[in-house]
Amino acid sequence: MENRLKSKNTDNPDVWTAVQHLQKAIAAGGVDPKLLALVHLRASQINSCSACVYASVAGGKKAGDTEKRLHNVAAWREAPFYTDAERAALALAEAATRLQDGAPGVTDAIWEEVDAHFTEEQIGAINLEIALTNFFNRINRTIKEPAGKTWG
Repeated sequence: MENRLKSKNTDNPDVWTAVQHLQKAIAAGGVDPKLLALVHLRASQINSCSACVYASVAGGKKAGDTEKRLHNVAAWREAPFYTDAERAALALAEAATRLQDGAPGVTDAIWEEVDAHFTEEQIGAINLEIALTNFFNRINRTIKEPAGKTWG
């Protein structure tokens, strides 16, 4: 796979400043970086974004997560390695990512489970992580960003 863009607008400071502000807001939400990496990983798996899957595994390892947990997140419902709070966040990530025609999206049951485990500030950070991940997934899939080439 070869990237379709030769220049990724890295000389546009407004774009990167905006992304950095979003990342600061996510970090300020008080959510464990390991959980954020799992959420990023699951959304990226759903969207088949190899660059983001690669980056989230690297980020999860950097945050101290284990190979076992990172490699099983695609089957988190069946794997015994996740807490109830992590499961709630992963369910939210899946529902918010799968917003195609006819999909139920984030149901009241999913929201109630997330609300039972996190503060509003944390939910805001998790939701922003999901949105930012989907943003990058769509860009990377469009330009065919290869895994491991520029970040992760």
